[in-house]
Amino acid sequence: MNYIIEIIGYAGSIIIALSMLMPSIIRLRWMILIGNLVFIIYGASINSIPILILNAFNAIVNIIFLYKIYTKEEYFKLFQVRSNNLYLKYILDFHKKDIQHFFPFFEYNPCESTYSLFVLRNMQVAGVIIGTKLDEDTFRLDLDFAIPEYRDFKLGQFVYSKKIRFFKEHGFKKFVAVPLNHVHERYLLKMGFIASNNSGEKLFVKSII
Repeated sequence: MNYIIEIIGYAGSIIIALSMLMPSIIRLRWMILIGNLVFIIYGASINSIPILILNAFNAIVNIIFLYKIYTKEEYFKLFQVRSNNLYLKYILDFHKKDIQHFFPFFEYNPCESTYSLFVLRNMQVAGVIIGTKLDEDTFRLDLDFAIPEYRDFKLGQFVYSKKIRFFKEHGFKKFVAVPLNHVHERYLLKMGFIASNNSGEKLFVKSII
């Protein structure tokens, strides 16, 4: 029985340690909360009041912060910029390594049919959308990148649900995207895209209605 209690204690320590590696504040809070709950079980198992009090307090604080994060009203805006925008180039260069991790084949070579968009969150650039007009009604997503601090799906929900009007006004009727890895594929599915095989190529499509 004692070894099980020790495993619980080690598990709590590992979870708290891993939480420090989370780039997103929401993931950080969730990981710490889970670690707190594990330590509460551990503290109760060894009858340690200090461990119980400390982790119960931390758990309550994290719950309060998470509640505020999920209920706080935020300002979002989709902002189109010129393809030669220096700030856009700076952001793409600054986050190049991270972008290559999710979009290994992406290169910014804009043309007349390229759309370059900033996703603003509380007036901060939180994401970048780069797309190409394939035909009169198709918008191909070449890059859908969220800066690490803002990876909580709110940007995608804003772009593909609340700001769908922007694309409709430009005559688009559907998005198409090529999933580059399982993480990207899960993201597209969460955003309402549907898998479609076209001439042997796996595409993800979302209607703009």
